[in-house]
Amino acid sequence: MQGMGEAIAAMNESGMLILIAGSGALVLLLVLFLSLRASNRAAQALLPVSRQMTQLGQSVQQLQGGLQQVSDTQAQAQLQLMQVVETRLGAVQQQMSDRLAENALKQNQAMAELQERMKESLHGNAKHTVTSLTQLQERLAVIDKAQDNITKLSGDVLSLQDILSNKQTRGAFGEIQLHDIVSKALPAGSYTMQATLSNGKRADCLVHLPDPPGPIVIDSKFPLEPYEALRRAETRDEMAYAMRQMKAAVRAHISAISEKYILEGETAEGALMFLPSEAVYAELHANFNAVVREGFSAKVWIVSPTTCMATLNTMRAILKDARMREQAGAIRSELSLLHRDVERLEARVGNLDRHFSQAARDVAEIRISAEKAGRRAKRLDNFDFEEIMPEERAQIVPLEQREP
Repeated sequence: MQGMGEAIAAMNESGMLILIAGSGALVLLLVLFLSLRASNRAAQALLPVSRQMTQLGQSVQQLQGGLQQVSDTQAQAQLQLMQVVETRLGAVQQQMSDRLAENALKQNQAMAELQERMKESLHGNAKHTVTSLTQLQERLAVIDKAQDNITKLSGDVLSLQDILSNKQTRGAFGEIQLHDIVSKALPAGSYTMQATLSNGKRADCLVHLPDPPGPIVIDSKFPLEPYEALRRAETRDEMAYAMRQMKAAVRAHISAISEKYILEGETAEGALMFLPSEAVYAELHANFNAVVREGFSAKVWIVSPTTCMATLNTMRAILKDARMREQAGAIRSELSLLHRDVERLEARVGNLDRHFSQAARDVAEIRISAEKAGRRAKRLDNFDFEEIMPEERAQIVPLEQREP
């Protein structure tokens, strides 16, 4: 279409050039004609020119005729070109309409798929959101419960601090913890809480072990103030002072237990000092080894809740072994009676074996008799009584009939 437009434009330009050339020639003839009229002298000279002008006019008419023919041809070509262009434009419009319809269909399908995906995605997101909110609510519930526990624990900690701040209540706390551990480790009756000794001193717990080693005392001590001072110490002087206080407190407890609860002939040769705090126990064994060794020398063994439980388990084994030794005589008597019962059982088994042997022999003899009777019955079945001759029958001795 672009090439046809350029051809039409070229034809229009050539027609215009021809028209301009014709118009220029007419103007030139007019000027000459006016010049000839103005000059009479040149009339004769212009006669040939007039003829040429006439010829030129004829040529111009011919040129106008050619231009008209060219114009008609150009108009017809333009008409044909317009028809072709209209035909092609119609085809292009149809193709564009088809493509637009196809694109619209594809877009509608794509939009439907997109809507479906968005619906599924929104549904999945909604479900995931609901699940997340449910999990969040559960976690918030757990957090609320933990917060309540923390609040309760904070109150318990404050209560525990109030208890431990008082020396008497601190002692009661240690005794309660000791009682809980002893009651879980030892059977009832193997220990006595708040036992009074012959010297009038009262022990927190007396475990009734057999002799040796004999009853052993467990006494609860809690040097909390020196330990807290040791923890709060910031300077070297404060640390040294707190360590001296800690050593003095523990040594005083060791000395008191050794003097009050280790009684010759009444209790064991040693005693246990129960510390209700693992932290204090660890601090002693980490930084006060000399004090611990002094306790060993005084036969006062320092235990924590964990080591006390292990020691009590060992005591339980000792108590069990002692009970077994106490019952050793009864066990020997029962074993003697069991031996006699076994002897009687052995004799009865021997008698039963003899009876079984006699019964087996009787059964064997009965089996032999049955086999003999079977063989005789079989021989009787093989006899053919019809083949016996009359004379043979006469030779048969009849059985004597017994009188009734």
